[in-house]
Amino acid sequence: MTAVRMVAAALAAALAPLAAGQTVQPPFDSVYTVVDLGTPAGVPGSFGGLTLKADDPSVLLIGGSANQVGAMIYAVPLARTCGRVTGFAGGGTAFAEAPNIDGGLAYGPGGVLFFTRYSIHQLGQILPGQSTMHRSDPLGVNGFAGSVGAMQVVPPSYAGTGGALAFASYNSSQWARAVLTPAGDGSYDIGVSAPIVTLQGGPEGIIYVPAGSPHFPAASVLVSEWAAGAVSAYEVDANGDPIPATRRVFISGLSGAEGAYIEPATGDFFFSTFGGGDRVIVVRGFSAACPGDTNGDNIVDFADLNNAISNFNATGEGILGDVNLDCLVSFADLNVIVSFFNNVCN
Repeated sequence: MTAVRMVAAALAAALAPLAAGQTVQPPFDSVYTVVDLGTPAGVPGSFGGLTLKADDPSVLLIGGSANQVGAMIYAVPLARTCGRVTGFAGGGTAFAEAPNIDGGLAYGPGGVLFFTRYSIHQLGQILPGQSTMHRSDPLGVNGFAGSVGAMQVVPPSYAGTGGALAFASYNSSQWARAVLTPAGDGSYDIGVSAPIVTLQGGPEGIIYVPAGSPHFPAASVLVSEWAAGAVSAYEVDANGDPIPATRRVFISGLSGAEGAYIEPATGDFFFSTFGGGDRVIVVRGFSAACPGDTNGDNIVDFADLNNAISNFNATGEGILGDVNLDCLVSFADLNVIVSFFNNVCN
């Protein structure tokens, strides 16, 4: 951790109660709500990136002791109500070594777990089934300056870039992409582009907003801005790269907005905080990745309609047909299925 970020993190921790001042900005406040899940036990601050475990959505993976050589990824069991995460079901346990982990943590091709490394401007890779870093690659090429903070996999729907990685540098706020080439041992060689655009606010987390989410008429990303104490929205071009002039503040009043993840099944947006009490925050209101899909086959059809009709008026956890996750199968669920009928998802 650099001296500047160490001092800033200490100050944020001292002012941790101010994290409660987080505010969803208009017009987003008419739809989106913020839930503070708190601080998971057993995970040392400051927090880095986060994601859900690839083979178990009831487990959160999150970086602890972020930016430090001894940093690790911790596995935290989650509690759910009506399918949505509502808290922690236990304390964190060590999952994998991740030295210098920062805000980027995401599964990529081949199940490789990628993570950004600050302040050495590198990308680490952990292979499936391993608990140590397999390799680390420098990103300071082709003019991509500073040290990387944020990283995310580009969705396959973007022209010619699906499956690539998108990066944003904390120090320079530059946005770049990287092509992944199999290295033959389960890992990937990283081909970093020249910077494409420059953002602002010290980027630490990136998520691509699910299509159909309210107040996002155009394809967009959200960027956690650590230095700005905000999460901001940007429209993106055909390659999935943000358009700086379209920046809108989504949430303000944050202390140390860090990593970012969006859960496909619910559309819930998770982010961590580096300092500011070291919290895990959830924002609800985004569309699910495939609204109306009850059986997970990425198409909304008669099978989904049949599930909802067969379970109509049923209440409880995990009922097929409860697409709005309120623990009740009702006309509201049927309306979602009919509205998206015949939709084929990516």
